[in-house]
Amino acid sequence: MNQNNAVLEIIKDVREYLLSLKETGVDEIGMAAVLTKAQQLQMLRDKIGDCRRCKLWSGRTNIVFGTGSPDARLMFVGEGPGQEEDRQGKPFVGRAGELLTKMITAMGLTRDNVYIANVIKCRPPGNRNPEDDEIAACKPFLNEQIDIIRPEIICALGTFAAHTLLDTKTRISDLRGRIHESGKYKIVATFHPAYLLRNPNEKRRAWEDLQLVMKELGRRF
Repeated sequence: MNQNNAVLEIIKDVREYLLSLKETGVDEIGMAAVLTKAQQLQMLRDKIGDCRRCKLWSGRTNIVFGTGSPDARLMFVGEGPGQEEDRQGKPFVGRAGELLTKMITAMGLTRDNVYIANVIKCRPPGNRNPEDDEIAACKPFLNEQIDIIRPEIICALGTFAAHTLLDTKTRISDLRGRIHESGKYKIVATFHPAYLLRNPNEKRRAWEDLQLVMKELGRRF
């Protein structure tokens, strides 16, 4: 075994050991003391593995975990992967993703400055809405992503993200326009970019929501 392979084996053994510690009760502070956020996210991705925890696994091409900065102050959470996301294994890379990129740019940020994930990590057939059991299977992993990144504020994109993060069934139009607090996190709900593509007249209100986020982050607009 060469030196590089030996190092990789050691890293793998350490990851497995630390994961076992976490499963037996080591808290996030203990984990953070020995692992970077990027390493913790990789451990989480390893734990998800070739996931078959709900029925969506049978139709997916790729698990769409999340992308961006592990140290992001701002995290976007969407609903779930579409066709292009499923093909590439990355969130928000289709038409809705192009609009999200423009929204992020308008905030004076780049996709590398933020972290982007979804409530569910496998594409539902025909891009249908996620079902309760599918959300329940994936939600613990989203919660872990959030707890690893510890963003200053989360922007929930669309109904399912807002309902999942805020544990409510209130309409998105009634949730948007203000900052919510859920546990230790601040959350702003706004319209999903796919909805904005179908209803461009709502872009103004979405921009108002992003201004709330920017104000919370102390950015000018």
